[in-house]
Amino acid sequence: MSYDHFFADAVDALRRERRYRTFADVERDATRFPRATWHSPGGPREIVVWCSNDYLGMGSHPAVVEAMRETALRRGAGAGGTRNISGNSHEIVLLERELADLHGKEQGLVFTSGYVSNATGISTIAKLIPDCVVISDELNHNSMIEGVRQGGRQKFIFRHNDLAHLEEILQAVADRPKLIVFESVYSMDGDIAPMAAICDLAERYGAMTYLDEVHAVGMYGPRGGGVAERDGVMDRIDVIEGTLGKAFGVVGGYLTGKRVVMDAVRSYAPGFIFTTALPPAVAAAATASIRHLKASNAERDGQRRQVAKVKAALAAAGLPQMETPTHIVPVMVGDAKACKAASDVLLNEHNIYIQPINYPTVPRGTERLRITPTPFHNDKLIAHLADALNDVWNRLDLPRVRDTGSERRLVAAGAASLAMPTAGG
Repeated sequence: MSYDHFFADAVDALRRERRYRTFADVERDATRFPRATWHSPGGPREIVVWCSNDYLGMGSHPAVVEAMRETALRRGAGAGGTRNISGNSHEIVLLERELADLHGKEQGLVFTSGYVSNATGISTIAKLIPDCVVISDELNHNSMIEGVRQGGRQKFIFRHNDLAHLEEILQAVADRPKLIVFESVYSMDGDIAPMAAICDLAERYGAMTYLDEVHAVGMYGPRGGGVAERDGVMDRIDVIEGTLGKAFGVVGGYLTGKRVVMDAVRSYAPGFIFTTALPPAVAAAATASIRHLKASNAERDGQRRQVAKVKAALAAAGLPQMETPTHIVPVMVGDAKACKAASDVLLNEHNIYIQPINYPTVPRGTERLRITPTPFHNDKLIAHLADALNDVWNRLDLPRVRDTGSERRLVAAGAASLAMPTAGG
């Protein structure tokens, strides 16, 4: 029997739905971030990357790169195995202490990625609580959804950021143990959870809280502890999860919380026990990045300024961006084919790299270009981006914001508010 046609049919289905993903061969230039080389069919071309999750450019920071280089020379390239066998390096121990301090928790626990820390963290916690009910925001990341599924407990989904619906569920499950899982910054819409109010409900109904801060760590708060630090609620959240692969510029994921909770996860989580540890060089680089951003607001301030300028430039051009209070700038297209075409024109004709965001990452009909400005996207690059998007919208006859002024003012006001200093930010 030939099995190949099953896989070919599956891929063909994605092509018919305009959801087949293509990856450009991109070579980052650490000395010229956010510029990179695209190895196009016609040969190498310089491009500007506008969709990186290296939000602050820390992946190219000299202190981070040097920490990785120096540690690799001393410790070697790999970890040597799982942490249970031979990979519990001193560098990881130091990193976990740094992360615990960042979030004001007793203990940190490092994983190989943010996806793994969510999927294995949520599932393990849920399994260890008898008769646990998991209550999850409907827009939670796939890694959180997978963690809830793997936990095997009864689950309820509350409407996104809907406190009344969350309270209805909490009342309905009565005295059973409860775990509320939610994010701070939602990466596709760029909005923020009402964390203090969620904590109020959790305390009122005796629920445990689990917060994903992957798109906020390094970015918000006086030391980069995330939105929970900025809003003064870190001590009210039981488990805070984060990543080392976005604003910190390296790779890996982690949990922080009470020592007894972290010890239980460490002892029971398959995604921790049975996987090779992060290499010491990676852990050292992450520690250097965290320490730098604890002491420096220059990167956060610079990014806020450039994000505000991007939002204002796109608003002036009448481009349909979704208003957000964060660093994420979604430009709405609303059609998978058009979204891919817009991305292709930007890359092929304007040397701008922005990947299309299509279903299932976002619902059908809400396809978009997700722009993530950094402190290193200067004013000239911003002007080039606005001109290029304007050309793409004209060429593909894509819908624009109605030219009444009111919607433009709404987006411009959002950009201005982002540029204003925020509490602790």
